[in-house]
Amino acid sequence: MKKRVESTITVENTRIFSRNFSGKKGEYNPAGSRNFCVVIDDKIASTLKEDGWNIRYTKPRYEDVTPEAFLQVAVSFTNPRKMPKIFLISSRGKSMINEDNAHILDWVEIKEFKLIIRPYNWDVRGETGVKAYLKSLAIHIEEDEIEKEYYDLPDSAHDVIGGCGACDACDGSCDQDGDRTL
Repeated sequence: MKKRVESTITVENTRIFSRNFSGKKGEYNPAGSRNFCVVIDDKIASTLKEDGWNIRYTKPRYEDVTPEAFLQVAVSFTNPRKMPKIFLISSRGKSMINEDNAHILDWVEIKEFKLIIRPYNWDVRGETGVKAYLKSLAIHIEEDEIEKEYYDLPDSAHDVIGGCGACDACDGSCDQDGDRTL
């Protein structure tokens, strides 16, 4: 029997791919299963594999590309004591990401990141291994010059079209609470 893995893994600025923070059903993903893959440095991949982590390798699409070691990381919000801490960082500051808004991580452009993976040692019918769960993640997003320049301007569109903006098709015939006035 293999020794229990207790230590976490820290990964910085490699590559995150196959992002499914929203838990959408896909070809290889059941609905509700939130996860992503992260490239692991070859120097430590073999040691992690020996310890029981499920290290896999990419299948290159071109002959001159070397396969990369990676680890699929589960993102679980079910255990309040082991809830992942996720930060999205931009030029305007940081935002905490939770279960309700984690879906935005599926498409955000990543400039750089740092994450900590915690182990979950499993033993099923004599087979053992280590499943990777997200403990903490900080993502610095890539922002373009237009986004940086105009993001903080007040939204005045509702003044142009009228109404309070509390509904999808506001025609201006309501008060600020969204109640219609006739």
